[in-house]
Amino acid sequence: MVQRIDVTGADGVRLAAWEFREPAAEADPRPGVLLLHGLMGRAFHWSSTARWLGEHRRVVALDQRGHGQSDRPRSGPYTREAFVADAEAAVEQLGLAPVTLIGHSMGALTAWQLAARRPDLVEALVICDMRASALGEASQREWEDWFTRWPLPFPTQDAARRWFGEDDPRVERPDPGRGAFFAEVMHEAPDGWRPLFSRRQMLTARETWVHDAHWEELAQVGCPTLVVRGLDGELGRAEAQEMVRVLPAGQYAEIPDAGHYLHYDQPGAWRAALEPFLEGIRADAP
Repeated sequence: MVQRIDVTGADGVRLAAWEFREPAAEADPRPGVLLLHGLMGRAFHWSSTARWLGEHRRVVALDQRGHGQSDRPRSGPYTREAFVADAEAAVEQLGLAPVTLIGHSMGALTAWQLAARRPDLVEALVICDMRASALGEASQREWEDWFTRWPLPFPTQDAARRWFGEDDPRVERPDPGRGAFFAEVMHEAPDGWRPLFSRRQMLTARETWVHDAHWEELAQVGCPTLVVRGLDGELGRAEAQEMVRVLPAGQYAEIPDAGHYLHYDQPGAWRAALEPFLEGIRADAP
């Protein structure tokens, strides 16, 4: 069962949170987990992860502003501060603290920034394939150019899956996980299939982090933290291991045969990497 709960984020933005659970009493005593998707993602990208996590935990996935079924304010803001404040509001309004934050890509950055700023709310953290180093202006220009190449509208959702997984110029070899990711963020418009999000807003959101390094905030995360990377993902091994070294309580895991969308590419290996870490957190809890 999936239940929608509306959360009021920063500046009054309405956020759609999705709780994955069987019908239960009003108060759920199980440890809380908040799942934060990446840029252009949506809460339901976490469906398979939420199912097994929900066996022993209260699991909520958040559609972040500009994504999924949450509000897309035309003028934003789409700043780091807004995304972090939204996640903070979700934790507090849903009573999830002390929460385990699991974030992918941009969602991982939001998660560790929240953990650094509000350690009282966060019990543990999982960082999934997100870099701490600055990406730079060239990366932003590359994304702007990439967005112009999308052959919109797609005639079918499956056509979108094939293009992003096989025909996209950025795909070096077929990537089913990537194709599935983008197929799930397409909706049927009058003229065909288009993204749920505004590409302009996504560029605006990305602009707020690509020029800066985020090592200082990472070092302020005191809770147990797992850094996970796919061997073919965007986070290199050397940087991931340096992130673990910088973290006061960091651990490392990598998943073979996986790219950036590792929870799609290798869901079994993803679970195998997370479960020992999460079980250890509960074992160490007072």
